[in-house]
Amino acid sequence: MKELKSVTRLIDSFAKLPGVGYKSAEKMAYAVLNMKEADVEEFSRALENVHDKVHKCPVCGSYTEEEICEICGDSERNHRQIIVVSYSKDVLAFESLNTFNGVYHVLGGAISSVNGVGPENLRINELVERIKKDQVEEVIIATNPTTEGEVTAMYLAHILEKENVTVTRLAYGLPMGGHLEYADALTLSKALEGRKKF
Repeated sequence: MKELKSVTRLIDSFAKLPGVGYKSAEKMAYAVLNMKEADVEEFSRALENVHDKVHKCPVCGSYTEEEICEICGDSERNHRQIIVVSYSKDVLAFESLNTFNGVYHVLGGAISSVNGVGPENLRINELVERIKKDQVEEVIIATNPTTEGEVTAMYLAHILEKENVTVTRLAYGLPMGGHLEYADALTLSKALEGRKKF
């Protein structure tokens, strides 16, 4: 059977998503072929909208559709307490707890020599500027408990030694090698409560 170039292109596009192998991408592509035309159009519009309307908050680096995200724009929150995370999706994990009333700072990754990510590739300078500007009292480092997350946390602690701010790290209620987005609410809550000074 002759190769269907449009289908191959769609398979290749799905395969670019993290955690999606060729077989899964192929399955998704053929599922799209079986969708109603209205559903395909809605799917296409959703992809365009997320790319056109969603951007990083200029303050914290989290994703938003507004000029600044609702957390940074909320005057009821404690802007002198910042949780530093590697990725935007990590913010959602903490927000689901409904127990933290501070704000966040998204680094946009973690230091990894293997992946060619150095401190200069992360939003560390922006964090230091926020600390000074907002007179931040506590920075809670909540990078993932992986090798890259630990290297990033140690680098941040070293950089923030020069600032007049308390630096804490999440307690190790989280498993080493795990990721925040997969932690259950109780584990994440206990880790936040048991944080310690770096």
